[in-house]
Amino acid sequence: MLKIGSYKVPSNVLLAPMAGCADLAFRLIAREHGARFCFFEMIDCNSVTYGSRKRLLKELKTTERDKPIALQLLGTDPDDMLSAARKMLEIAETPFLDINAACPVKKVIKKHAGAYLLNDPKRLCAIIKTLAVKLPVPVTVKLRAGYEKNDPKEAAELAKRLESSGAAAIFVHGRTRSQMYSGGIDYDSIRAIKDAVRVPVFGSGNVFDAILAEKMLKETSCDGVLVARGALGNPWIFDDIDRYFKTGVRPEAVTLENKKKVLKKHLAYIDKYKDTRSPGRVGFMRKMALWYLRGFPNAAETRHQISLVNSYEKMIKLIDSL
Repeated sequence: MLKIGSYKVPSNVLLAPMAGCADLAFRLIAREHGARFCFFEMIDCNSVTYGSRKRLLKELKTTERDKPIALQLLGTDPDDMLSAARKMLEIAETPFLDINAACPVKKVIKKHAGAYLLNDPKRLCAIIKTLAVKLPVPVTVKLRAGYEKNDPKEAAELAKRLESSGAAAIFVHGRTRSQMYSGGIDYDSIRAIKDAVRVPVFGSGNVFDAILAEKMLKETSCDGVLVARGALGNPWIFDDIDRYFKTGVRPEAVTLENKKKVLKKHLAYIDKYKDTRSPGRVGFMRKMALWYLRGFPNAAETRHQISLVNSYEKMIKLIDSL
């Protein structure tokens, strides 16, 4: 069985820690459709250090049905990261803590965090070592295949340094930082990392369906996959992957009626659990609805109607009318 430290991971297909997406409502729907292990949304070290405990409690909102679940932390200073991690562990029960060295967005790079740490491996290794030694849970790390260019040898060398620093598992998004979320996946770098270390390695990037999940595993020999954008409006992906791996039968397309049914349940969870003011909560509902309803007839008109909705009740009526 796949283990991170001494923890036995219940599945090798995990829901990624997507900021602004993978909240409690999202995770509950994913779990109802086969996700057996999830992450909280990525949390910035500074928001823990300088924010209130009330805010942190909101970010770490969960239920008994939302377990097991891991944490992911973004930051740059080892001591600040340690302090933030300890505060998070006072609130959340987690089998391991992941360090983000993969986020490519500009505001994160400007803070010298996320994927920027690929340019400063000494600092990244110091973060991993500090937390791995001083925290009561295993520490893992999420990387990109590179910063500006693909270099499997360089990626493998960094992975070995991180393993030596105490990383209990490595998650690899198979693109460079400069690629953001476009372009092909560098399976060679993920495979090079897998070949270089003894700890579990998970591949990430373009896992949009069961066929691509299989491709990730076959091309890289990695131990598991992270599902990120492939789960947006598509919680069925987890059951699809599991069924395909067991039977070899390709998943059928989800009908509009089934999408509407699950979307309405997802929106009900948002209405129940999203602890924000009504306009923000409805805006989040719009985003979810647009993901679920991609690719169906009259999509442009549907998107326009969704953009005009200003309440949960009106959103449900609109979905019923489709």
